Amino acid sequence: MAIIYHEKSQTFHLFNAEISYVFTILQNHQLGQLYFGKRIHDREDFAYLLELKARPMSACAFEGDRNFSLEHIKQEYPSYGTGDMRYPAFTILQENGSRISDFVYSGHTIKNGKPALDWLPATYAEECVLISTCNRTEVYTYVEQENEAETLEVYLQDSVSGTKLILRYTIFKDFPVITRNVRFEQNVDTKVCLERAMSLSLDLPDMNYEMIELTGAWSRERYVETRKLAHGIQAVYSMRGCSSANYNPFIALKRPETTENSGEVIGFSLIYSGNFLAQAEVDTYNITRVTIGIHPENFSWQLEKGDSFETPEAVMVYSKDGLNGMSHIFHRLYQSRLARGKWRDLERPILINNWEATYFDFNESKILEIAECAKQLGIELFVLDDGWFGKRNDDTSSLGDWYVNLEKLPNGVSGLEKQIEKLGMKFGLWIEPEMINKESKLYKEHADWVLNTPNRNMSHGRNQFVLDFSREDVVDGIYDQLENVFQDAPISYVKWDMNRSMTEVYSQAASPEEQGTIMHKYILGVYRLYEKLIARFPDILFESCASGGSRFDPGMLYYAPQCWTSDDTDAVERLKIQYGTSMVYPLSSMGAHVSAVPNHQLLRNTSLAMRGNVAYFGAFGYELDITKLKEEEKEVIKEQVAFMKQYRKLLQYGTFYRLSSPFEGNVTAWMVVDKEQKTALVGYYRILQRVNDAYHRIKLQGLNKDYCYYVTVLEEDIYGDELMNIGLVVSDASSGENHEKYDGTNGDFQSRIYKLTAVCDE
Repeated sequence: MAIIYHEKSQTFHLFNAEISYVFTILQNHQLGQLYFGKRIHDREDFAYLLELKARPMSACAFEGDRNFSLEHIKQEYPSYGTGDMRYPAFTILQENGSRISDFVYSGHTIKNGKPALDWLPATYAEECVLISTCNRTEVYTYVEQENEAETLEVYLQDSVSGTKLILRYTIFKDFPVITRNVRFEQNVDTKVCLERAMSLSLDLPDMNYEMIELTGAWSRERYVETRKLAHGIQAVYSMRGCSSANYNPFIALKRPETTENSGEVIGFSLIYSGNFLAQAEVDTYNITRVTIGIHPENFSWQLEKGDSFETPEAVMVYSKDGLNGMSHIFHRLYQSRLARGKWRDLERPILINNWEATYFDFNESKILEIAECAKQLGIELFVLDDGWFGKRNDDTSSLGDWYVNLEKLPNGVSGLEKQIEKLGMKFGLWIEPEMINKESKLYKEHADWVLNTPNRNMSHGRNQFVLDFSREDVVDGIYDQLENVFQDAPISYVKWDMNRSMTEVYSQAASPEEQGTIMHKYILGVYRLYEKLIARFPDILFESCASGGSRFDPGMLYYAPQCWTSDDTDAVERLKIQYGTSMVYPLSSMGAHVSAVPNHQLLRNTSLAMRGNVAYFGAFGYELDITKLKEEEKEVIKEQVAFMKQYRKLLQYGTFYRLSSPFEGNVTAWMVVDKEQKTALVGYYRILQRVNDAYHRIKLQGLNKDYCYYVTVLEEDIYGDELMNIGLVVSDASSGENHEKYDGTNGDFQSRIYKLTAVCDE
């Protein structure tokens, strides 16, 4: 790993064992992009990559020189208006009304490690250090590791506006990753206004890519869509105030020949939970410009002397090993260098949540009845969902009133928690701290705490309104209520929900000039509340939720190491949702539950086996009234819980491979392999029964070619190279003559888990 500055050619080269990133100082003292991709040799001068050439009708920077036009130069952090006609990375409005700027190189520093960002989530560098040994027990702590990463800061200055621009790049030793963000500083008395501030811009030399995005809506989040790049703009975005179920803050560019397991792909991910824009612009010379950052719509940020603004962190991943290779990098980075705290590396508890069992209709005795049954089945954590506070009996009241409903829980949350603890289980609680109902004590006292434009209608969503988390007093007021609840009862787990998008965004406490800051400050307020609660209650496992997966993004993983993947708990639909989510996010981050049938979202009937076999691949739990199950169904749950406990570490922290896509056919398959390649689990899911079907095999991945594995279901010893090159035989045993039941493995919505255990190695 190294960051080298070649002073003679004024070229920067960031590289490790797998990647190189090269850019240079141009003759106009701005920065030009030269290369990002597979590791190349270092050299003094890469100037041949600039490809300066005269183009007709171009605006050129130097009189008498028709070769140097910013319209045709690949740049690091481009502006608009001085020759480049493409979308810029930033726009600064100055006091005289001009948006023209000229940021030129003024210096740089190279430092070990990775600095934190101001009030923003970001990846970090760290190492595990042994601090003591007591009674043969080793005690470790995590400390910042300067040798794990290097950071380059490049300083640019605009002499007219007096604004300083700091471009920050970090390269890790063990990840083919570059992280980037930008800081704007105003150093003179002149005021400026940021109208656009992307975290990353990257100009690529051709357009021979297909763009992958994760798109959808509530209950069908993060579907995988692929489109070939074309001239013009192709983009995903959110202007909902959250990252959204509609589009995830991620895109990838892959070569047309790239598959899950081979070929080149570049992934772009934004560590942010609010409005974002991720776009690929292809100009008519086939140059591809990728930008990602805060969405410029409804964004403006005034800077006076001494003020600064820092953009969220963007992550660029390069893989030469296909989409699975890209995902493995994101998984390792986000699981180990983004998620933090006690629960980062721990196996997640098997839980039961009462929401789909009771909805709002529960009391203490009903909750204890479910908990007692859950304990008998081996479940470890009970989570009390919506309805425990204020006068909450439906979704029309009490959000904002975070005190216990004594009519439902006469002994309070603490009394219920003590009884759950006596059963030998941990206790968790649902909250939605960012929202308020008009029918609440808080609204009567603080109607001005709601985001609402004066003299305009207030739109509601789910009968609720959005608190103004751009205000510190609002955040502190909600914190005080939650602190009282959490310290009254030893809460082990918190499900943090957020059930609507923002509308009529206006803060009663901000000036007219500050209204363009509110949506970003809101997200900073959410992060601030998380920080305060985590600092006060470091042992709590937080799970983020946003009407399912509407805020499943890297920013949330910094505070909550797992997220409720979707409100859609149907096993068949979850195949698509979890498959798409795995493009970026590790299995340990995906909340996945077994729910009731008919499914409450689709009314589909699937077996307990099918539901369990899908939900195993994530943070596993149940969400149904288990007291109403038949005894044989409870026995199945006991077996599922025992299986999950046995393989939980593998399922949540192993290396995950996508094998067959639910978006491309009738069969979905995936697998997870342990670090030693000694144990693997393969999930195979067939949606519809085929009549007199053909023969089928699935080629496995990630095994040791020289190990011989015992494969359950087939009950055969098979070498790893056979399973990867010939494939796992998954042919349907039925010939279509289903007049007799065949061991429960025929019919629609079928699944199998193949366990592979190394029995010998050579």
